[in-house]
Amino acid sequence: MTKKHNIILQPSGSRGQVEEGTSIRSAARDLGVEIESICAENATCGKCMVLIEEGRFEKYNIDSRREHVSPVTNEEAAYFARRPKLLKDKGWEVGQVRLSCQCKIRGDVLINVPEESRGNKQIVRKSATQREIEVKPSIRKYLVSMSPPTLERPIADWERLAKGLETSMALVRGTEEKLPRWHELSIDYQCLRTLSSTLREAKWNVTVSVWQDKEVVQVQAGYHEDSYGAAVDIGSTTVALYLCNLRTGEVLAAESEMNPQIVYGEDVMSRIQYTIEHPDGLEKLHKAIISTLNKLLKQATHTAKIKTSEILEMVLVGNSTMHHLLLNLNPKDLGLAPFVPAIHSSVDVKARELGLHINSAGNIHVLPTIASFVGADTSAMLLAEEPHKQDENWLLIDVGTNAELVLGNSKRLVCTSTPTGPALEGAHVEYGMRAAPGAIERVHINEQTLEPKYKIVGEGNWNEGKAKGICGSAIIDAVAELFRAGIVDSRGKFKTGLESNRIRKGESGWEYVIAWAEETSIGRDIPMTQQDVRQIQLAKAALFTAARTLLKRSGLESPDKIILAGGFGSYIDKEKAMLIGLIPDCILENVYAVGNAAGDGARIALLNVEKRREIESVTRKVERFELPTDPEFQNQFMLATSFPHMSEPFPHIAHLIPNRVADPMAKNFMK
Repeated sequence: MTKKHNIILQPSGSRGQVEEGTSIRSAARDLGVEIESICAENATCGKCMVLIEEGRFEKYNIDSRREHVSPVTNEEAAYFARRPKLLKDKGWEVGQVRLSCQCKIRGDVLINVPEESRGNKQIVRKSATQREIEVKPSIRKYLVSMSPPTLERPIADWERLAKGLETSMALVRGTEEKLPRWHELSIDYQCLRTLSSTLREAKWNVTVSVWQDKEVVQVQAGYHEDSYGAAVDIGSTTVALYLCNLRTGEVLAAESEMNPQIVYGEDVMSRIQYTIEHPDGLEKLHKAIISTLNKLLKQATHTAKIKTSEILEMVLVGNSTMHHLLLNLNPKDLGLAPFVPAIHSSVDVKARELGLHINSAGNIHVLPTIASFVGADTSAMLLAEEPHKQDENWLLIDVGTNAELVLGNSKRLVCTSTPTGPALEGAHVEYGMRAAPGAIERVHINEQTLEPKYKIVGEGNWNEGKAKGICGSAIIDAVAELFRAGIVDSRGKFKTGLESNRIRKGESGWEYVIAWAEETSIGRDIPMTQQDVRQIQLAKAALFTAARTLLKRSGLESPDKIILAGGFGSYIDKEKAMLIGLIPDCILENVYAVGNAAGDGARIALLNVEKRREIESVTRKVERFELPTDPEFQNQFMLATSFPHMSEPFPHIAHLIPNRVADPMAKNFMK
């Protein structure tokens, strides 16, 4: 039998027994304590640092020793060797401070989780937008009145109801519409189990809910007008749920939560890898998202003052990996060439099959996927924005760890995806973090004094509050401002001859200090480093090259309109995004942020069954283009690493960089 040891986590005070050999981060997760990690536990981000406390702790009746955890690994030693100033400033020593993803339990231990390592609840920016939606739900209600059975007419309960329902449907819908005959109707098994008692209790007057005009999914005593459904966008980072009245289309409640799968990997590839490396990995990831969906359903129905059993349908969307994990489909082949999903078509499955706590006969509809890494969330985005109904060429970009792009109009749509890496969302940036309280979300640098001002999430004014780190929108701001103010050149290299104490040589090269230690809650300066700038260059180059490739494939120089979707895309400053070359040049007035288009598309599909058929048809016509097959990709990528680009003119932000000169290196990458 595996040994178990006591573990105490401070300052939360959480405690419990864990099996020997469990990593501290895994143990903390099991005890409900979130420790940051954005490198999928590869010992490269250092954001999961913890302190091993030594001594006798009478309160907990344990002796905590450094020997009660596994020895320092080579990866940990290398990480801390690169950061001697961090250890000196904090007064820590290697062995006392550990990376919780690498350090394993071997005995009783008390662990201190410092401020900078504690997971924060992210500010989820995925509210529903106002949209005109024609309400044509898949669930229709009909009042059915029947005469009770007699010895002369002992017709079975279901057949009696079906015949009555045929009459009611014709009365409500009219005879001109083709409707099923009673013998073509079916009834859900769970609904059938309670049918007899419901009919008799209701004295044969019932409201019947029919899905897709073919299956009875609910029978209620008496008269009921309203039906309820939920639309859900399952993002890699956040999950957003919208509870709707299926009769009126009204959003009754909106709930959101961090995607719990983050603790198993920050991006889709790390989650796929987790399912490959762990025999129970798929089960864990599947159960994690189902549990969160049930939690959000409970919260939403409490707000709307209805029962979860009154929800008869859900529409869910997510990228291809989230789609597979939701449906408990092994995502392994998504991560291996030729990157093939289990299914492209939409899926309908009973709620009870997935363990979702709505009416057990309720339907779960998942929109179609388009390509290996262009999923149902992109299908929903298309449904919400409708580029397939436009004459202009629109470029839709869902910005995230994995960016999905669709370009075109009513005649032709092409799509691709590119891993931008997690840098745009704060990962692989020294002081990067999610959009949580304490995160810097906006940055501006005075080009004369080179002094910054910044705004923190949750604070009303600039330079107010204590900073903990810097989130994605401010990372874009900071890099753009460093370039605009002349602190870094077009190749992203720091200029070292400038007079400012904020520009200095740090542990890993040159850096610019945004907030001094006394202005932070972590007691350390928060800089943007040379390495941070490089990470953004790589991310933005990948996204720009993907966009440029689609434009070239479509014979276009620039799009007529750029639509930025997703919670992160909505908070990017479009001028600064264009200044660093994150997005192609375009008239700034034609660059729009549309919020959570995927969530809106899911809501449209929930409320209008005809839109499901429409998007099924549209997605099958979208041309998929895999970037690795483009022979010019590498050269185009290198050109795009410069700010805003090594060769493209970017006329619409030229006024921000008036002294820009041509880069002589460009000719080396141009054919």
